[in-house]
Amino acid sequence: MSKVKVGIIGGSGLNNPEIFDSPREYEVQTPFGNPSDTLLEGLIDGVPCVLLARHGRKHSIMPTNINYRANIWALKKSGCTHVIVSTACGSLQEHIKPGDFVIVDQFIDRTTKRAQTFHDGEEGHPPGILHLPMDTPFCPDTRKHLETSCKELNYAVHPTGTVVTVEGPRFSTKAESRMFQLWGGDVINMTTVPEVILARELGLFYAAVAMATDYDCWREEEVPVTVEQVMATIKLNAEKVILVLRNTITKIAAEDWTEKIDFLKNSVESNIMIPT
Repeated sequence: MSKVKVGIIGGSGLNNPEIFDSPREYEVQTPFGNPSDTLLEGLIDGVPCVLLARHGRKHSIMPTNINYRANIWALKKSGCTHVIVSTACGSLQEHIKPGDFVIVDQFIDRTTKRAQTFHDGEEGHPPGILHLPMDTPFCPDTRKHLETSCKELNYAVHPTGTVVTVEGPRFSTKAESRMFQLWGGDVINMTTVPEVILARELGLFYAAVAMATDYDCWREEEVPVTVEQVMATIKLNAEKVILVLRNTITKIAAEDWTEKIDFLKNSVESNIMIPT
């Protein structure tokens, strides 16, 4: 049975070393520069895990300036097989209420300034051009474990959802928010892309639990989103996110991923075009 190691990318409420048994902190160097912060490694219910603060522990890195490639590379270099993440998001749908969890299964990319591949032709980077299939961006099996964990904990959860990732750091205009609704968006955030793409490139099983913190700005009777509103909802639900992730990690570790690891690796390598 294959051994798993779970990378966790999160923000507020997930930077506390007390979530680990036997924690240790270390730095990782990558061909793409430095990750957002040092990595924290330890055990959760006996399962090896690595924690990385997406925006840095002081939340000092804005979404566009996050070194997504270094973050994902560092987790892979640390031996991770999976990456599960938490992300705050705005709701674009009436039925997704602030405080609800959404196990997103699709994304719409509205970013414009971010490197989305490791295969960029630069010296010291992976060779070739990777035409990565992205029909199913998030790992279905890991997503199912997240959904089951939410249900077992009696948390409001939506098992699917399309996340619109915008460049940020500003919030949407009303016109944009309504447009994203018409496109079929369920929630909106600033960080899922390119994180999910890069994880797939390195053969990592990636899934995200999105927590709705607000209704963006499309809802006429609602006060438009503010940082204060977002942080208040995150604070109220931070412990819930930790419990969902802990529960999910034990489920991941109980499964044999050997064949799935090989399949994912082959699905990536078969789509790399090496110049002749």
